[in-house]
Amino acid sequence: MAHSASFRENAHSADDQHYGEHVFRPQDEGEADRIDLGALAYDATTTARLRELGVGPGWRCLDVGAGTGTVARALLREAGAAEVVAVDRDVRFLAAEPTPGLTALEADITSDGFAPGRFDLVHARFVLMHLPDPARMIDRLAAMLAPGGVMVVSDAVDLTTRDAPENSFTSTVRAMWQGLRDTIGTDVDWVPSCPRMLRTAGLESVAAEIHVPPLVPGSPINRFWTETWQRARPAMTATRLVDDATIDDAVHCLDSPDFYGFSPGMLTAWGRRP
Repeated sequence: MAHSASFRENAHSADDQHYGEHVFRPQDEGEADRIDLGALAYDATTTARLRELGVGPGWRCLDVGAGTGTVARALLREAGAAEVVAVDRDVRFLAAEPTPGLTALEADITSDGFAPGRFDLVHARFVLMHLPDPARMIDRLAAMLAPGGVMVVSDAVDLTTRDAPENSFTSTVRAMWQGLRDTIGTDVDWVPSCPRMLRTAGLESVAAEIHVPPLVPGSPINRFWTETWQRARPAMTATRLVDDATIDDAVHCLDSPDFYGFSPGMLTAWGRRP
């Protein structure tokens, strides 16, 4: 695995890296498609939860880490929100499809200067898991809620891999989490504590749910993991938990109708500002 040694020599520490600067770069061909595969797997669950929490006409919304903007546009087109401020470190995907009511804001949400205003909804999906201090970010985002506003946070949760039987798929998932932790600081271990963090931030009516999409050959989630492993492969093999052959076999598992296993899922927690 010579390329693994090269990766270690050239990569910066996780403290120096940010999502999108080293592994999932927006300028790389196909990155928007990879993000949209994740959206196809999770958007229906996300938008249903937002609607059940009352998001609708007249709401002013902040969508943090908006990616290609699928949730932001659904808030406008389907829920009838009055305005959505969609923030990301790189807004090229948002700018590619201007939408009435959608404001694309290029910003680093960890910056002390990030203060976009007050909102009826603050939503962040698959964002805090990539940041160094999620509890602090939850506190900051909760402070952006208007009275009575709702905060909804979703991040990856992996409740099966650690105890699942050893095979190429589980080994590859473990290597993915470790490789992303080593390179860009991704951490999903804290995610089951998210409801407690929301309560500590002063929110009320806190609750949570977990959605685990089934692994079906050709499905958006299977294709999402295949594309994700392709981009993260150098970081994954650098952990020495897997080699290229193991990752290739894991991809084969996702393509096989005989494979059974659990995907990492999405934990969504929410609370309301008094």
